[in-house]
Amino acid sequence: MAWRRGQTYSQDLRDRVLAADDESAREVAERLGVSVSYVIKARQRRDREGRLTAGPRRSGSRPVLADHHAAIDAHVREHPDATLEERRAWLLHMFGVSVSIGTMWNTLRRLKMTLKKRPSRRTSGRVRTSPELAACGTGCAQHSTLAG
Repeated sequence: MAWRRGQTYSQDLRDRVLAADDESAREVAERLGVSVSYVIKARQRRDREGRLTAGPRRSGSRPVLADHHAAIDAHVREHPDATLEERRAWLLHMFGVSVSIGTMWNTLRRLKMTLKKRPSRRTSGRVRTSPELAACGTGCAQHSTLAG
């Protein structure tokens, strides 16, 4: 059985591991295709906590700026045109917290805030961005090379 990091084993397999109390952890692991460590930890969890199911999945560490979300939200509403660098400087000045631009970007995204300077509007129509090219006349170099 191939196990991939970050995925829990099925409840059926977990039940079979926990039901095999008469065998050693090494024998159970070899027979069921799991690691010895998994068998030992599953048994310890059952004996200590009485839990027979997988624990809740955790998404990793808590966001660095989680304690400051309300203040950042208020600051963005008061200063909508501030850049990420200006927001980082404000955060350092107000709270003594130094973060990278990426952390500030991710925090604003987590708070569902955009960095748009103006609200989106419907375009007013087509606008030509390049000048029109002049048509080549009779004295044009292209005509003289083609004719010759």
